Amino acid sequence: MTTAKRDTYTPETLLSVAVQVFIERGYDGTSMEHLSKAAGISKSSIYHHVSGKEELLRRAVSRALDELFGILDEEHARVGTAAERLEYVVRRMVEVLMAELPYVTLLLRVRGNTGTERWALERRREFDHRVAGLLKDAAAEGDVRADVEVRLATRLVFGMINSIVEWYRPDGPDGRGGASGGASGVSGAGEREVVDAVARLVFGGLRKVS
Repeated sequence: MTTAKRDTYTPETLLSVAVQVFIERGYDGTSMEHLSKAAGISKSSIYHHVSGKEELLRRAVSRALDELFGILDEEHARVGTAAERLEYVVRRMVEVLMAELPYVTLLLRVRGNTGTERWALERRREFDHRVAGLLKDAAAEGDVRADVEVRLATRLVFGMINSIVEWYRPDGPDGRGGASGGASGVSGAGEREVVDAVARLVFGGLRKVS
């Protein structure tokens, strides 16, 4: 019955549905009617949980941001050489991206058209700046090559990591997780394989050659 469905709906399941709709239609192209139909509940039931779609957006991007910033507070992100801390952070960024794939995807697609989006963009820039600081420190300590400009290297690293949202799918054809990228795409790559591959590519290119 419809009533039972509404009674069992939770803010968490509503948020999950909203994130998928935001990704599919774009935040600006999503109305409360779209959310209502996707969730299978009335608009009034949605308003029982949240004030509107912007609150859903803020909850979603906050989840992604909290997970990313949480990495920087972990022990291995704070102890060791800058290069060691940077590699740990890069690996954990990939892990968080895959674990929170819809939420990070949405975060990467906000455009700054609302107060929440502008807040999210500012938080993203803060996170990026802190990771870039680790790369700068690693360069100052002589652990990464000096012939690659730090700002450029930072952009390339983030570009590689962020691109994962475009092709990685946790329900790959072999059930281990994987990627969907058409006939030439990667498929069947498990999470650990992706993490290790990113780390090898990033640090194989960045580390100073003896």
